[in-house]
Order: sequence, then structure tokens, then C-alpha cells
Amino acid sequence: MTEHDIVVIGGGPAGMAAAVAAYDAGCRDVVILNRDSRLGGILMQCIHAGFGLHKMGKEMTGPEYAAVYEKMVKERGIKVYSETMVLSLTPDKVVTFQGRDGYQSIQAKSVILAMGCRERSRGAIGIPGDRPAGVYSAGCAQRLMNIEGFSVGKRAVILGSGDIGLIMARRMTLEGAKVEAVCELMSYSGGLTRNIVQCLEDFGIPLYLSTTVTKIHGRERLEGVTIAQVGPDRKAVEGTERFIPCDTLLLSVGLIPENEVTLTAGIEMDRVTSGALVDENRQTSIPGVFSCGNVLQVHDLVDFVSDEGEIAGVAAAKYAKGETEEGKIASVKPGEGVRYVLPQRIHTEKAQKIDLYFRVSAPLGKVKITAKSGDTVLATAVKPRVAPGEMEKITLKEELFPLQGEEITVSLEEVK
Repeated sequence: MTEHDIVVIGGGPAGMAAAVAAYDAGCRDVVILNRDSRLGGILMQCIHAGFGLHKMGKEMTGPEYAAVYEKMVKERGIKVYSETMVLSLTPDKVVTFQGRDGYQSIQAKSVILAMGCRERSRGAIGIPGDRPAGVYSAGCAQRLMNIEGFSVGKRAVILGSGDIGLIMARRMTLEGAKVEAVCELMSYSGGLTRNIVQCLEDFGIPLYLSTTVTKIHGRERLEGVTIAQVGPDRKAVEGTERFIPCDTLLLSVGLIPENEVTLTAGIEMDRVTSGALVDENRQTSIPGVFSCGNVLQVHDLVDFVSDEGEIAGVAAAKYAKGETEEGKIASVKPGEGVRYVLPQRIHTEKAQKIDLYFRVSAPLGKVKITAKSGDTVLATAVKPRVAPGEMEKITLKEELFPLQGEEITVSLEEVK
């Protein structure tokens, strides 16, 4: 067994940002355990523009954004274990993994979880039919087209209007395929407004809300799908079925944080985000273990993933140097109209500025967002519109601390 101050699990945007931030915070003994052969994670297959507008101040492709952080990692001499699969994490921060040199273990002072997320599969949603060729998750099709150089089909239907599904609708169109429809189970799209406009409306691709795929047709190769409208119970409405001929079905039906390693350590989890419960430093229920990026909560912008990685990296470096966070803790809860809030707990005695990130439960027009502790209003903000597909935040300002009370609630109400 070897020893390192900080072990970062994951070499995507969150992991690289965390490693760089930890190094710059004075902790030089940092290693990254990366499952792929090179750094970058999912960014390497995201060849479209739109990355870095907040963080870099310019529009970049995914590989370009990843290259900025990869360069930072190399300049600092941070050791990277490539083609490495982490198998377990113990509560006393022993990381066991299998790599090029077989099974190994590292005793760490701090661990940063940055494993990203995976796509929900067809099996998870149970669409009836055989198993013909031509049914892909949207991310798998993206990798086949953008990295492997394969065409996945000529006539497609996309189920789910998350950002990956919307982007792949445009990508397939640009490659000469005909996208017949994007179907969304909910009554609203799960993607960013800019992606709905740039990926569907600009190309005349129809978006059918409150609609799902009820059957897959074809045995050897996909021949078509049956779609139908759904009611408030999200079940197909009889008599609304329609057959669409196609040779490709892309599934963009949700992302699941890759928290299997997190669970091996017995870390306390949030049932809504499917990520760990964390404080403002992104520290989990195990002291010295931090979580960030899509393994903690599914983000819509990589810029916010990097920001979160930096928060975790700085905090992990402080912990490794013996600077632990102590004091009173308040829990942060979602209120009216809010699905979840992160971080779920904050230290209330130290003066600090804290951003509370949250997602709303349903699309609304103009709303007033309020963070309260008991009857005390801590912060307010007004937004012209909100939607579940776009992350929101409200800031608790430094002058509010030390905070009183043991619970903070973030809620919203519609205003005229």
C-alpha cells in the first residue's frame, strides 16, 4: 500500500479542477485515478461549442475546454493513473483500484469523489418490443459518431429532451439523418432553453411534450416505434398511438451519478440527487471525503462542474494539512416549489459567502426565491422564469454570519 495526501477519483472536468485547486492550495501530493486512457471524461466526445462561457469567458468545444485543465494538471506535475478502475473506498480513506499494474491500494489523507454520471438505459424504463439493432443511449451514439467515426442511422426518433438528446438531434441532422421527432414524457423539456432553440427550432425538428415511446418494432434492425400521448399519471392515453418508421431510437431518459464507490464507504446519500449529502465545502458524512461534479448532482453547465471541483479541492487540501472544519451546522431543506437544495448542510459560525444551488419542481414564470431560517429572511432573488432543466442559485452573504437557527429553507412563489 502506498500513501498520498489527496486521491482524486475521476479525471473529468470535476476531477481535474479539484486536483489543480488542491495543488494550488498548497497540497503538492495529489494523484488522479482515471478510468479512461486520457483525461477529459465526457468532454472528449462533446465536439459542439457552448462550453466555457462562464468560466473561460469564451465559447469552446468540449475537447478544447478539457485541454485547458489537462494542461494545468501536467504543468503542476500531478500524477495520473490512467486505465484505472477504482473498486472500493473505506471509511478510513483507503482506496483500492485495479490498473495497468494489477490491484493496488492507497492510504489517503483526503479523497475527492469525481466519478461523473451514466445514462439510464432502455431496461430501466421498460419499453416493450424485441432487441433490434438501432437502439442507443444518446451518449453512446454521440461517442460512436464523434470519437469512433460511425454513423448510427439515417432516420431517427429521440425519446427524452434532456440536453444530450437535444444536442444529438442537431448532430444527427448535420450528418444527414432525418430526425422525425423528439418525444418528452413530461409536459416540459428537461433541457436548457438555448438547446431547445439551437438544436430543435433552428432545424425544424418537432418536440412532442407529454408523449412517450410505447413500443419498439423490428427484430434484426429497428423498423419503427409507436408513440402515444400520456396523461397526468404518465401512462399512455388509449387512442393516441401513432407509428413512426425509423431505423434509430436514441434514449435521453436521465442521468445517474456513478456512486457505487461512494456507497462502499457507507457515505450518507440524498435520495433526490442520488449523490452524497455534503456541506458547503462539499465534504460528505465521512470527514476528509469530498464529492463534486456530476457524481454529486447532475449539472447542466460544465463551468459549474469546475467551480464545484475547485471548492472540493481547496477544502480537501485544508483537511489534508490538518485544518478541519468544526462548529454548529444548519441543515438546508427544499421548500415550496423546490425539488432539492445543495449543499444540504452548512457551518453557521464562520463568516463566509455561500451559494445554495437548487432545482425547481416545475416550470414557472416570474418567481421570488427566498432563503429563510425560521422567520428570518436570509436572502431573496427574483427570476423572470425558472425550469427544472436549469440550475438556479441564491447567495447567503458573508455579513449574515454567524447564522442563527438549525434549519434553512429555500422556497419560491410566483409573482406578477
